[in-house]
Amino acid sequence: MKIKTVSLNRKAYHDYHILESVEAGLVLTGTEIKSIRAGKVNLREAFARLEGNELWLLNSHIARYDAGNRHNHDPERPRKLLLHRKQIFELSRKIAPKGVTLVPLKLYLKDSLAKVEIGLARGKRVYDKRQTMIGREAEREMGRALKVS
Repeated sequence: MKIKTVSLNRKAYHDYHILESVEAGLVLTGTEIKSIRAGKVNLREAFARLEGNELWLLNSHIARYDAGNRHNHDPERPRKLLLHRKQIFELSRKIAPKGVTLVPLKLYLKDSLAKVEIGLARGKRVYDKRQTMIGREAEREMGRALKVS
């Protein structure tokens, strides 16, 4: 099983506490998968929304394929996520409380299929972000101290 990470959503890890993650497939057109293989994807402002019994990825940007023709795809179109019905039901139950949302964490190719890792996330407060930065800096200092000695 060959996995190639195409795009990471670093902003999601900065702005949210990730509670749980799920792998989902994507419904794509031909030029979209070619553009993904070329690495022209941005998940920074993307999010997932439950509409009816379907899960949709919104605001993700997959650039137009350079060698495409007039039937090239719209870069910001909503894309359907493929999950089992039970998984969608579980996610809908878990996002019911306020402050919990679905955020794409990374997009990758798994055996030539495009997959998205969706994270169940709760927003961080400013002081949480500050604490994370302080902890990261402390780990960096410890690493430097161990490296020197």
